[in-house]
Amino acid sequence: MRGVLFPVLLLFPAFSFSANTLSATESLTISSNKTISSPGNIFELGFFKPSSSSRWYLGIWYKAISKRTYVWVANRDHPLSTSTGTLKISDSNLVVVDGSDTAVWSTNLTGGGDVRSPVVAELLDNGNFVLRDSNNNDPDVVLWQSFDFPTDTLLPEMKLGWDLKTGFNRFLRSWKSPDDPSSGDYSFKLETRGFPEAFLWNKASQVYRSGPWNGIRFSGVPEMQPFDYIEFNFTTSNQEVTYSFHITKDNMYSRLSLSSTGSLQRFTWIEAIQNWNQFWYAPKDQCDDYKECGTYGYCDSNTYPVCNCMRGFEPRNPQAWGLRDGSDGCVRKTALSCNGGDGFVRLKKMKLPDTAATSVDRGIGIKECEEKCKSDCNCTAFANTDIRGGGSGCVVWIG
Repeated sequence: MRGVLFPVLLLFPAFSFSANTLSATESLTISSNKTISSPGNIFELGFFKPSSSSRWYLGIWYKAISKRTYVWVANRDHPLSTSTGTLKISDSNLVVVDGSDTAVWSTNLTGGGDVRSPVVAELLDNGNFVLRDSNNNDPDVVLWQSFDFPTDTLLPEMKLGWDLKTGFNRFLRSWKSPDDPSSGDYSFKLETRGFPEAFLWNKASQVYRSGPWNGIRFSGVPEMQPFDYIEFNFTTSNQEVTYSFHITKDNMYSRLSLSSTGSLQRFTWIEAIQNWNQFWYAPKDQCDDYKECGTYGYCDSNTYPVCNCMRGFEPRNPQAWGLRDGSDGCVRKTALSCNGGDGFVRLKKMKLPDTAATSVDRGIGIKECEEKCKSDCNCTAFANTDIRGGGSGCVVWIG
């Protein structure tokens, strides 16, 4: 009998789960134990459960280093109470649902029906998780990105601060505790009033300020010197007021993190010791406390007491000053004459004063700045806005 050949179509299960993307036909579940990795295996996204918790979260952590370090959490304030949870794309949105298919977190994009082609989610090598049109590979055109919604960590290329076109503010908020990713008491935000600077808040109270950007660093963070592998950037324009940093060397990992106890810390990974090295932290001492020495007072941790009055000033409240409470600040010993006979005292190596009540003119130098201040009896101090190249720009304090 002659053999007969039958054409046979073999059907295999379609495992199309891509390494760094999630399509509209795919999902990520806790039970599958699958994750999404960035193309260079630097970051990984998946579900995790803190060691002392029974709750589950969708997050991003470093895959390239041995120590598990979380850098972003999606559903930090809406955890999954059981090990049944799914990440999927629904109506052109990323959604995390529980076992009853109830959404606990979503990207909440409106007008999803206007997207003409399928959307895809992608984890990039800089740690940014983006949702984009599957037919548009332009990295600058995304529908949503995790970099716009930081948790407690600022990564390279991430922006801290304001999009002035939309009024959107990106800021850090601490975890509640080392094992609880929910929103904690501390936040670190850029303020745009006057001459922009960053503030650390404990709930509704300011506890620390960075000082304004001086062209190289925040003036109140002397440890923030340029490194050969980190470039710092501060942008002030009519479109944005933002701070960011960039890593210039391959296989170098650095992050800015806000701890659950309110410590702002710069960490860099040291491969030789397999651990994070703390480069600097703030606040670091009593002089970093917000308004520790009040108006016209300055704080010097090398003196005792730490609060001092500037030349020509004396304690406003001598009794409190004697009790080592300098928060009332200082007052002038002699009132200003405002007849042209007043002058200025040069102060070096100082964090610039609170910049909320300031006026900025980046087009003039220090000489013109001094004359501008002298012409206004309400002007109390002046400085360069940028210390690079001998100094440029003008900021004056009023009142």
